[in-house]
Amino acid sequence: MIELTPSQIAALKLAKDGDLYPQPSSKWTHQNATVTYAKSDRWKERPQKVKSVTAKALDELSAHGFLERRHLDDDNSKDVYGITMAGKVWLLKSK
Repeated sequence: MIELTPSQIAALKLAKDGDLYPQPSSKWTHQNATVTYAKSDRWKERPQKVKSVTAKALDELSAHGFLERRHLDDDNSKDVYGITMAGKVWLLKSK
């Protein structure tokens, strides 16, 4: 069984929710991700920041086979990444 760091686990969970797209300053997050508000926040005063993944965590997860590039024709740094079945199975077994 492969051991992952907490940041890698968070990245894997984020990828499970949808494909990861490149953002400025070598961060990756969902396409069109915006600041959201908690459902329990009645006045929308406490915004929840956009969750993102570093390029280092993305590369490490890709090396383990948990994430894969979606469009192999494009540049590696501008490509979209998605979770593989191996990543989904790891999440089911571990968390």
